[in-house]
Amino acid sequence: MKKKLTHFNTQGQAHMVDVAAKAETHRFAKAAGRISMSPATLKQILAGNAKKGDVLGVARLAAIQAAKRTSELIPLCHPLALTRIDIELVADRKSSAIECFATVETVGRTGVEMEALTAVSGALLTIYDMCKAVDRGMCLGEIRLLEKKGGKSGHWLAKNNTAPK
Repeated sequence: MKKKLTHFNTQGQAHMVDVAAKAETHRFAKAAGRISMSPATLKQILAGNAKKGDVLGVARLAAIQAAKRTSELIPLCHPLALTRIDIELVADRKSSAIECFATVETVGRTGVEMEALTAVSGALLTIYDMCKAVDRGMCLGEIRLLEKKGGKSGHWLAKNNTAPK
């Protein structure tokens, strides 16, 4: 059975999926991403003496705000009442990077994968913004869904799930 894209109507035009008939269920998604930087930049972030302030604290708040505003940024996403947003920022000194893990939950008719991915993106972009004066060569990447639960499609787990427990 070939899966079809759900955000297109029978005429091939983009539309917001109608979720009115779907049952409300507990929805969960976990996403991750990383930003690589020079060792000096990472050291400055971890020391807490970056010129613009607490980089990781601001990035955590940006991630939460991004998750809550996903439907304003991604045109076909439904606005959701999120019940939980958890952001974990982990320094990887060995590879001079910061990993972001976002867990988002709701009880609703549609999943929260986009909210988790948007949270990660918001955190990483904020780190870049706050540190670009000292390191314009930072590289954002590996933004990916690690896990999702709930709804008709059930539980999905990435093959290389590197999320903290």
